[in-house]
Amino acid sequence: MLLEGLSISCLRHCYGSLMVQAAGLKLVSVGWAKFTGFPSLKASRFRVSCSAKPETVEKVIEIVRKQLALKPETVLTSETEFVELGADSLDTVEIVMTLEEEFDINVEEESSQNITSVQEVADLIEKLVQQKAQGES
Repeated sequence: MLLEGLSISCLRHCYGSLMVQAAGLKLVSVGWAKFTGFPSLKASRFRVSCSAKPETVEKVIEIVRKQLALKPETVLTSETEFVELGADSLDTVEIVMTLEEEFDINVEEESSQNITSVQEVADLIEKLVQQKAQGES
């Protein structure tokens, strides 16, 4: 995958943690149990993804809050995972159905089974909206 204009600089390496900062992205920490030369990322999930627009994330948060009947003081961020909120698989299906209606998209069942966080939902929505726009062009 080619990531144009992405400059990654190593900030520091100490106590088995590698701190990496990607221009325009947030700080990421990748750790491993024991330093024995070049670290293996086999045990760690490491991915670079394009984040959804802030307004998409906010809309997803609004829908999740409403679907799960969360109290106003419950803090939701893009990193919030549905399991943290007490959502089960039926709740996730209902959230996805509401998002499909709101954004006029169709989420494949396979994709919806892999959704665990607000950010994952927002990224999927952005992808599907973009695909739909390209298909209509």
